[in-house]
Amino acid sequence: MKDASIPASRRATFRTPILLLAIANLALLGARLWPWPNIMNLPGNGTTGIDPVISLFGYMALSFWIGNTDESQDRKALFSAGLLGLFAGLFLVAQIHLAALSANGETFHPTREQIALLAGAALLWGIAGWRTAHAGNALGFSAVCAAWAAMVSCLMGCAAMLAQGYLSAGVTQSTDPWKDYQGIAIGTPATQALVQSLDLATGLLLFGPIAGCVAGAVFAAFAKPGKA
Repeated sequence: MKDASIPASRRATFRTPILLLAIANLALLGARLWPWPNIMNLPGNGTTGIDPVISLFGYMALSFWIGNTDESQDRKALFSAGLLGLFAGLFLVAQIHLAALSANGETFHPTREQIALLAGAALLWGIAGWRTAHAGNALGFSAVCAAWAAMVSCLMGCAAMLAQGYLSAGVTQSTDPWKDYQGIAIGTPATQALVQSLDLATGLLLFGPIAGCVAGAVFAAFAKPGKA
């Protein structure tokens, strides 16, 4: 095979794209939360703005931990899962775009199209686990690869969410949502949108990989080890 001559330690695991996506999300988050000293004015004594930052640094740490392997088969499985996560991320980005178009400023009611897109992303995460198990890997590692794919997807979705929130903030009536907030329990629509986007981003970053891990484990349980 062509890649047989490539040292295992030099084969990609899709860690670099994850790091770049995490950095891009941090940049978008930094722009969304500017000026930073006012983060502590957000609900939960600032945890609404701090939680997504911690989650993104957690993603960066996990990318080094999970991707730190010299096993050729493991690195190949992680890279393959990362590619599937890239395609699943497109489903999440499309879902977020549809959600923004159908938002009414009140309760979020997902449409059938949005549910289908979420299901498509979960399906690809499950396939990542199935492919890993089919290649002869253990069930646990198959679930990890599915979570790896979900990490890529969730970073893409989070970036789309933060970018959409940043762009929409530019057309609101207020140019300073922080000034509008200042201890008000609910705040203006601009502030509500800011808090909602931060909460949704944190939820996506935290629960996405868990959903990917579960989907990967379920799919992997039905895989029969064979030739990769």
